[in-house]
Parts: sequence; C-alpha cells; structure tokens
Amino acid sequence: MPGFATSAPEVTNVSRHGFWLLLGDEELLVRFADFPWFRQATIDALTQVERPSPDHLYWPQLDLDLSVRSIRSPADFPLVSRAPLHDAGGGN
Repeated sequence: MPGFATSAPEVTNVSRHGFWLLLGDEELLVRFADFPWFRQATIDALTQVERPSPDHLYWPQLDLDLSVRSIRSPADFPLVSRAPLHDAGGGN
C-alpha cells in the first residue's frame, strides 16, 4: 500500500515561546502555552519528528503523538485532564 507524498517535517526555529514546524509548504507555530509538554524538551528531541500520515505527527524521543489539526486550531483541542487531583502535601 503506497503512502502519501509529502516531505519530512522540519523544525525551522525554536524560541522561548515555541517552535516553528515546516510541513510541506505550510509553516506552523507550536506554542509552548498551547503544548506545554514540549517546553522542557531538548532541541534534539524536538527536531526528531515523524509524519506517519497527513494529520499525524510523532516525536519518538518524547513518545508524543499530535494531530496537525490541533496545531492549526489549538482552541478546538483544549487541554483537559481526567486524572484525579492529588493533595500536593502528600495527604489524601
């Protein structure tokens, strides 16, 4: 089964606000405010990005998957955790 025709994704710039990701002829800003799990990543981990399908990005060193649509419209994909809250003081 043949894959889709695209060039490999490329990180073109990193700043304290986020990083620019080139996907074919489209360049998108991945803001750390919208995608906080990238904030502490190394440059090497950020730049090792794969695109298994047109809407799927994968960072193997971070074991992180992301939809291209979520980068284009982060407000449509709010960060909501269903994990239970734990007492920071070590209590119940």
